[in-house]
Amino acid sequence: MEKKMEILITNDDSYISKGFNTLVSLCATIGNVTAVAPKAAQSGMSAALSMGKPLFLNKEDERTTASGNRISIYSFTGTPADCVKMAMNKFFSKKNKPDLMFSGINHGSNASTAAVYSGTLGATAEAAIYEVPAIALSVNTHDPDADFTAVKAWFHKIVENFVANPPKKGIYLNINFPDIPLEQIKGIKFAHQGDGMWINEFESYKTPHGEPFYWICGEFLDKAEDQEGDHTLMDKGYITIVPHLVDSTSYTEMSRLQNLWKF
Repeated sequence: MEKKMEILITNDDSYISKGFNTLVSLCATIGNVTAVAPKAAQSGMSAALSMGKPLFLNKEDERTTASGNRISIYSFTGTPADCVKMAMNKFFSKKNKPDLMFSGINHGSNASTAAVYSGTLGATAEAAIYEVPAIALSVNTHDPDADFTAVKAWFHKIVENFVANPPKKGIYLNINFPDIPLEQIKGIKFAHQGDGMWINEFESYKTPHGEPFYWICGEFLDKAEDQEGDHTLMDKGYITIVPHLVDSTSYTEMSRLQNLWKF
């Protein structure tokens, strides 16, 4: 009998989000699913770890699909990266790793510099450290009832390509879908991380007692000088794929500075 594919899933919107449960259902069509996701939303946590506090794991669901694939869903009180660590220590091992890892489906774009802050991407980076082939999936809307029709339509083709030609060691994929009807999507393009940043990032308020406090908000400033960044292509109607590296060393800059600096 052919061995079933073992798939690990997490996200940063919590185990109750529509995107997470949509991804669980999609992955259950191709293999067994072990899902460990944050109990509460953990957006913006990047690859943060929960240090110095107890963490709680709870089984939320266990079922078998009509095709015989197993689904096990756990909530965890840690960050997305914590969830991957928990899964790799409790349910898998170095000798018995998942065949694939997915993070998402995130409610909100993780294109451009959002990838730096994203808990969704932090989880895929953690999986890559464990040498598990990993993909982050996001849709460019924060609507809790987001339409994932495009993800469903393209999912199996993405997996087919990913399994046939996986990324090299230490690389994970960041895939972003535009929030437009399926028929308007122009296709998929590989891209580089777009150039941009947030400005006007805090609004100030006062408590009823007059004490000032601040709320993170901000607006996105597009600094891109070319039209091939992921956020630009997504705005044009393309699904974008950016390969990210765990090793963020700039080897060309290391060599340049090594030749210039004098000690």
